[in-house]
Amino acid sequence: MNARVLTSIDEVTGAEWNALIGDGAPFLRHEFLAALEHQHCVGADSGWKPCHLVLADAAQKGGRGTLRAAIPLYRKLHSWGEFVFDFAWAQAYAHHGLDYYPKLVSAVPFTPASGPRLLVRPGDDAASVRRELLDAALAYAADEDVSSLHVLFPVEDQARELYGRGLLPRRDCQFHWHNRGYADFDAFLETFTAEKRKKTRRERRRVTEAGIEFRVLAGGELDAAEWRRVHALHSDTFLRHGHTPYLGVEFFLEIARSLPESVIVQAALRGKRMVAAAICFRGADALYGRYWGANEGHHSLHFETCYHQGIEYCIREGLRRFEPGTQGEHKVSRGFEPTLTWSAHWIGDARFASAIEAYLRREAVAVDEYAAEIAQHVPYKDRAAIGRAVNQ
Repeated sequence: MNARVLTSIDEVTGAEWNALIGDGAPFLRHEFLAALEHQHCVGADSGWKPCHLVLADAAQKGGRGTLRAAIPLYRKLHSWGEFVFDFAWAQAYAHHGLDYYPKLVSAVPFTPASGPRLLVRPGDDAASVRRELLDAALAYAADEDVSSLHVLFPVEDQARELYGRGLLPRRDCQFHWHNRGYADFDAFLETFTAEKRKKTRRERRRVTEAGIEFRVLAGGELDAAEWRRVHALHSDTFLRHGHTPYLGVEFFLEIARSLPESVIVQAALRGKRMVAAAICFRGADALYGRYWGANEGHHSLHFETCYHQGIEYCIREGLRRFEPGTQGEHKVSRGFEPTLTWSAHWIGDARFASAIEAYLRREAVAVDEYAAEIAQHVPYKDRAAIGRAVNQ
């Protein structure tokens, strides 16, 4: 197969790219990656330069070869928006008079959600094609003026393939909710201890007593004015906490047009006024919480909008899990469980590779201990079962 680099996702069609991912997370779809480019969230001066690597059959006469595999890839000039933190590595390079940037990152920008990174067309010899794809990516990294190649949030089986090829293993801990076939939210709460069940019901009651009701809206159900309202809530909340939003309103307007059923808004209404909203994305079997905002400070409104409503949605829709994003030990008491995530790293300089490998071994022990400790504080009656699941 022939390898080539795409400087824009639009160099291949949506049908070609999406054939590689099947029913995977919406973030890998051509429409999502294209919206990031079209609305200038990546490219130009953003520090995220698209350089997606693809494999295709040799071109046939009068046409081009069939797309067989791809790895979403960006040339990075910084480490923001990745959620796998390597700032200390960059500082170490600088301390020794070396350049850590640019580097290559295989990830979905601004999106700490696990998914396949080595994308292969169904029906092909997947393992063989993934090996060829990774060979091409490593060769590209070696030929380019970059310090390293980082594959962030791959699914576990692909992470282990990457480790087997010599990339350095790294893991972290997020908090995910798992649907164990609950009939409704009350059935879910019945698995809690009495104290935690009482606390959750009190949180939800406080929001109701504030006169707040919720509507779940697919992205295509909101008009442009409503999307601007939702984005203003998110943007203002980010700014109040000292952060600049990565994604502008035009990005969400495009996604609402191109993936109308994949973006979900949990809208909190007091009367006719929207006082809070959570922006989520829906995959084939999971809900992904991404952004939220509010302009009124009601007790427990954040927990209800971002967590309880999402859990209810998953139960109602039969989704298997809910990934609400990174960090946040406060999620544990709401039923989210510690869940390991993965990344893999190729470091071009052998001296730094050795030092980083030693660091990652120590870090892995700390991450495992942290996850096991947190598992002892989940609200479920059967904590032992949760602990066993974390340790597997």
